[in-house]
Amino acid sequence: MKKEIEVFDYAKEIVSAIPKGVLLTTKSGGKVDTMTIGWGTLGVEWALPIFTVFVREGRFTREQLDASMEFTINVPYGDFDKKILGYCGTRSGRDTDKISDLNLTLVDPEIIKTPGIKELPLTLECKVLYRQMQDKNAIPEFIREKMYPEDVDSSAPGANRDYHIAYYGQIVKAYIIQ
Repeated sequence: MKKEIEVFDYAKEIVSAIPKGVLLTTKSGGKVDTMTIGWGTLGVEWALPIFTVFVREGRFTREQLDASMEFTINVPYGDFDKKILGYCGTRSGRDTDKISDLNLTLVDPEIIKTPGIKELPLTLECKVLYRQMQDKNAIPEFIREKMYPEDVDSSAPGANRDYHIAYYGQIVKAYIIQ
């Protein structure tokens, strides 16, 4: 069962959860994968509700996003197992099935093909309208040094040499899985 919501009525809950971690879930070629993100924005662009995610070039999630051009954002709402965010933020979907490993409950979407995750029930279904690679020359040096160290391989889960691609997702449906 899902309770449909007006996304901006829950803006405080969504935005305050981002730095602590939310899940970005993708589905492509029959494979569902989820990744913890701590960077994202909720807003309005082109007179549409938008959630923008930032995904490093080398991530499996980027491959999934480029293939499907859609995603769900799964936000903790109420009590949840914080180990989910830790696990999904340190392992690659190339090497493991995080959904199975954590016994997460996938919930059928309303509009797109990517499911929600019951354990993080505040769900935004998003269709990618636009994507843009970061211009590394436009990023201040102190941020480049901290977030994009050239001597750290792309496989590192935190800061590494891969820059981000911004994916602007139109929020086409928002609900809380009950």
